[in-house]
Amino acid sequence: MKYRKFGGLDWEASVLGFGAMRLPLVTHDSSRVDEPEAIAMIRHAIDAGVNYIDTAYTYHGQQGERVVGRALQNGYREKVKVATKLPPWLVESPDDIDRLLDEQLDKLQTDHIDFYLLHALNATRWPKLRDWGVLNWAEGAVADGRIDHLGFSFHDRFDVLKEIVDVYDHWTFCQIQYNFMDIDYQPGIEGLRYAAAKGLAVVIMEPLRGGQLTGKVPPSVERLWEGAAVRRTPADWALQWIWNHPEVALVLSGMSTMQHVVENLQYAELSGAGTLSNEELRLVDQVRGEYRRMIPVPCTSCNYCLPCPNGVEIPEIFEQYNDAGIYADPRAPRFHYRNLEEDQKADNCVECFECEEKCPQDIAVVEYLQKAHALLDEKG
Repeated sequence: MKYRKFGGLDWEASVLGFGAMRLPLVTHDSSRVDEPEAIAMIRHAIDAGVNYIDTAYTYHGQQGERVVGRALQNGYREKVKVATKLPPWLVESPDDIDRLLDEQLDKLQTDHIDFYLLHALNATRWPKLRDWGVLNWAEGAVADGRIDHLGFSFHDRFDVLKEIVDVYDHWTFCQIQYNFMDIDYQPGIEGLRYAAAKGLAVVIMEPLRGGQLTGKVPPSVERLWEGAAVRRTPADWALQWIWNHPEVALVLSGMSTMQHVVENLQYAELSGAGTLSNEELRLVDQVRGEYRRMIPVPCTSCNYCLPCPNGVEIPEIFEQYNDAGIYADPRAPRFHYRNLEEDQKADNCVECFECEEKCPQDIAVVEYLQKAHALLDEKG
């Protein structure tokens, strides 16, 4: 296993972290984890040198932390750092924060959390926690030994990330979505570099876009990969591209099978910052371009169409519709669409056409909103 310095800490993290978000299941119910297999996978990774395990309160129907806690018995807890997350959407008052942390300590069967994250911060969740004094609370939890280091995971624009990073001098790390398709999405490469320059360890999630980059690979993309001088699987290409960034502290992979664990451990052994050649980097750029060529709606998220008079989140809807199209898998886009507020969804459009008058791309916005809703509102 290879290791990298974790921000400003005198500690090195394995370049591969075990993300316990997609553990193997015994049924389609995400709370029904195949515990013997999950425990075997986690322990195999630790035996191979992985020293960072990431979970969260809400993973696997609030049972994920229990599985991780059981996996870390018999001496495994001492071999790793554990990261878990406070769910802001379940916090109704400041008292809930203490209650949730104590519950997490119990589930994980530990007396402290090494790396504690404020989960999925964005422009809405961050102000609520900030105004409730979460930073002062965290300093108290560090002082009493329940957590060692504070960080946050993040889903929003770069300017929001910058605000959160700059408001507090004692962040140890942050966790962002980043992969070769998302260089300009959410905080993107700008956010990665900014957080790292401020001394934070940057943990990468969704390096394979939830499997979209490795599932049904389009034939045209597959031909590009197969034409490379160096032969790699799509997963290997995606991971090596991220590890090529010196600003990255570690990459989390949500592994569902022992084969995933074995393969990712092999990929990690071959990783290195700045090791991809210019030719290899150009190939990844070509693959990105080919994926983007297949985008159904040529929306650039310029946001000129906003605000919609009726509250429809047009760029967000088109982003999910495009993902469903280019990756030939609507499951994740449907999940994100269902999480929108009802008045933000495409069927709230009243066909005033104000958005089309403003769109610099001359997109038939109303027509595509109808198509998007027809696809994304289905169950699945």
